[in-house]
Amino acid sequence: MSGAAVVIGASGAIGGALERALVEEAAYDKVWGFGRSRPGADHLDVLDEASIAAAAARVAAGPAPTLILIATGLLHEGDRMPERGFKELDAEWLARSFAINAIGPALVLKHFLPLLPKTGEPVVAALSARVGSIGDNGLGGWHGYRAAKAALNMLLRNAAIEAKRQSPRAIVVGLHPGTVDSALSKPFQGNVARGSLFAPDRAALQLLDVIEELKPKDNGKFFAWDGAEIPF
Repeated sequence: MSGAAVVIGASGAIGGALERALVEEAAYDKVWGFGRSRPGADHLDVLDEASIAAAAARVAAGPAPTLILIATGLLHEGDRMPERGFKELDAEWLARSFAINAIGPALVLKHFLPLLPKTGEPVVAALSARVGSIGDNGLGGWHGYRAAKAALNMLLRNAAIEAKRQSPRAIVVGLHPGTVDSALSKPFQGNVARGSLFAPDRAALQLLDVIEELKPKDNGKFFAWDGAEIPF
């Protein structure tokens, strides 16, 4: 492959693993890694649009990005955990979940979609979650996280339509990485079936395998780590 690969959220467990895997594979002319904990020009906070715009300006210098990965997300923070019922809803916590899980990635799309090359099959993939699927929801709960990821899925579908106008064979998708051994999943790992908790490096390789098989007909869809399509 040629062009550049970009990882947004490279300071997280999955994002960092994706960046390492892309560097090791050496299939791209340049691998960019941006994250909230990164210093200097590599800093990107999805809550700070100026930092997103600055990162996009660096990438715009070339080569053109043919793979953009958005690996950011928030499930719990401090003593705030996913809601089990509507009585636990809190407006500020809902707003923060939407800001990080949906609005932030949307702003990344705003600044990075225009950088896609007009030829080839560039891929933009964002980490969503199976619990963000409305069609797959049979348990309820986790209201803010579910709703924010559902919003992200809609934004990705819209981005898929818009990207195709600029780059006719562009592919924009949501990806569910499975349950990954990370800070995000840590409080809930006791409920994970044996063999279903993935190390970040394995999760990254599984996601990159899915991406490698994507075709333009998959534009606007939502896939699990094993390549199975997930209903919206």
